[in-house]
Amino acid sequence: MLSELHELLCRNFSWADKIKSRSPDFFKNLSERHRPKYLWIGCSDSRTAPDRLLDLPSEQIFVHRNIANMVHSDDASCMSVIQYAVDQLKVDHIVVCGHSHCGGVRAVLEEQTSGPIDQWLKPLSVLKTSIAGKLKQASLNERSVTLAELNVVKQVTNVCKSATVQTAWEMGEKLSVHGWIFDVSTGILKDLLGDITSARSAAAVKEQYF
Repeated sequence: MLSELHELLCRNFSWADKIKSRSPDFFKNLSERHRPKYLWIGCSDSRTAPDRLLDLPSEQIFVHRNIANMVHSDDASCMSVIQYAVDQLKVDHIVVCGHSHCGGVRAVLEEQTSGPIDQWLKPLSVLKTSIAGKLKQASLNERSVTLAELNVVKQVTNVCKSATVQTAWEMGEKLSVHGWIFDVSTGILKDLLGDITSARSAAAVKEQYF
């Protein structure tokens, strides 16, 4: 185990050395500014790292990740991230991104949750129950994709009704909220909702889906 961790530290040293050889001032510049344009709210799944999916430098994306890309109004961590991203970093876009083959979604569909994760995914279980008719005749994979996509839409509406986002729109700030889904089997991102740029457009999304 120690040798494995030592290897990680060695890889970090090699990475930093490689970056500095290409761009000597890279880390100096990185330490002096942090102005990402995007807040990414995604799943903790290791296959869904946003800088890799978007082929962007990591410093351009402010990231919050958890199981099944949930946005709970009583989650101080998530709400703080949104507040900091909007009020301090002045991001232009908030992206909620789910993905296919999501372990959290699959666990809810198969009713295999317990303990803290059961509580965490309770809203997803409620969402599953509310669309039971749509899921009844579908295969497990089809149900997983449908629930993952609708979960993204639901979490987008939760972002939009947060006090931080509502205040930003009331003050006329140009802030867009987006809902995307990542297909792990193809590597392709799909835009589910387009640009949501006001409380009115957010309400239209909620009315259409829920």
